[in-house]
Amino acid sequence: MTYADILARRINDLRKERGISLNKLATLSGAKQSTLDNIIKGHTKNPSIGTLDRVAQGFGITVSQFLDFPEMNEMIIEEDE
Repeated sequence: MTYADILARRINDLRKERGISLNKLATLSGAKQSTLDNIIKGHTKNPSIGTLDRVAQGFGITVSQFLDFPEMNEMIIEEDE
């Protein structure tokens, strides 16, 4: 599983837990719906920390909390060459 896949899964899992649509997350986070859609579809491989912070805020958590979950903690992220 890639970094982009893990982020997409995290967003979808949190949305399901909270019962909110992607459109609602865009409203809550201040991120464009197209930006979120590109992350979910895997078109955006490495979203900026600013984008991740806005997404986290939309869920009412910190970016640290957003990134603290088993799949992310176990992943080895390799640099692009």
